[in-house]
Amino acid sequence: MTKPKVADLLNEPGCEHNHKKGENGKNKACTQQAKPGAAQGGCAFDGASIALVPITDAAHLVHGPIACAGNSWGSRGSLSSDATLYQLGFTTDISENDIIMGCEKKLYRAIAQIIDRYNPAAVFVYSTCVTALIGDDLDAVCKAAKAKFNTPIIPVHSPGFVGSKNLGNRLAGEALLDHVIGTAEPEYTTPYDINLIGEYNIAGELWGVLPLFEKVGIRVLSKISGDATYGEICYAHRAKLNVMICSKALVNVGRKMEERYGIPYIEESFYGIADMNRCLRNVAAKFGDRALQDRVEEVIAEETEKLNIALAPYRQRLKGKRMVLYTGGVKSWSIVSAAQDLGMEVAATSTKKSTEEDKAKIKELLGKDGIMLSKGNAQELLRVIEKTNADMLVAGGRNQYTALKARVPFLDINQERHNPYAGYVGLVEMAKEFDRVLHSPIWEQVRQPAPWE
Repeated sequence: MTKPKVADLLNEPGCEHNHKKGENGKNKACTQQAKPGAAQGGCAFDGASIALVPITDAAHLVHGPIACAGNSWGSRGSLSSDATLYQLGFTTDISENDIIMGCEKKLYRAIAQIIDRYNPAAVFVYSTCVTALIGDDLDAVCKAAKAKFNTPIIPVHSPGFVGSKNLGNRLAGEALLDHVIGTAEPEYTTPYDINLIGEYNIAGELWGVLPLFEKVGIRVLSKISGDATYGEICYAHRAKLNVMICSKALVNVGRKMEERYGIPYIEESFYGIADMNRCLRNVAAKFGDRALQDRVEEVIAEETEKLNIALAPYRQRLKGKRMVLYTGGVKSWSIVSAAQDLGMEVAATSTKKSTEEDKAKIKELLGKDGIMLSKGNAQELLRVIEKTNADMLVAGGRNQYTALKARVPFLDINQERHNPYAGYVGLVEMAKEFDRVLHSPIWEQVRQPAPWE
């Protein structure tokens, strides 16, 4: 079942890459496959778990060797306002004997044990490279367990070898479309119900944005999947609009929900004043309600005034500071916008995981002198930092040692971070972090010559 599904997802009509074909008429970026031994920024299994694990009241069972779960579980800081079952890592921990004899019965027993002990709202079962290679029938086991225990058991066909982390996100979206979305009805609906797709509530970022929608009179019906419950995703098909926060990852969900249920989708960002303002205005414009649009303008004016007061001391200290940004997807341009709101300059940013639309936005934001990095190894980052005379490096945790080598301040912007940067309150938090990192006294000390030199 996985092979034809993967082929469809690699040729996703809603993906920007599908509209920018190479000279030979084939998609360039979406057909890139993971190569054994090469760092791809995560495998398909990793991508699927990233997209689904934030569903807080579900159990997430990894069917494979223990390392598949143990090496990455809990690395993303997706927070919950209620249930905490998603924080427990479950695995069948298959052995050599299981590989030889088959481990479908072991999987069934694991599902039974989870339901008996934890009574989850649902169980997501993830295939991995080993269990896919030996041919375990994930669908049959999940179907039998669902019939026996009367609990939703969702198979997620995401063996790591099929492709990259981004493809895994889409495979997770397919699991939701096939088994979850449309299986229940909400207690009531409103004319202004929306879904947020691709927002994972990293460090609680969602909690800085939800009050804004509530304030203007827009209800977030379902979140896919940050701080979400299984039940709310079941009735996501009753929303009037889908707001994609990282469209490259789950664009298949937005497109197929539009086809099946007639729900339009738009791509937005929560980072920075300009992007947050644009998000609220675009959502209100989609509903076409004049009163709603007026309320949005009132909230924007009120929040902007408070924000300008809160940011004044930080803008003064951050003005003119230059950064090199190395991250992926929507953050490659949305963080640029947020930094510019603070008076900072982004000398270079990455485009490794960016769509053609992302790249166009980056060019517009950076101007003619901005550097777009297609590769980001340590040597290249050090060269760009030196060339641009950057004051700091903003990237993922794996790049912090590169910053230490260059003796420049470093801020972790990726999923392992502990600070929320979304919305108006998130921009204040981002400004605090930039200021704290840039003006730490340690940098003046480490740049001094050693006593013996």
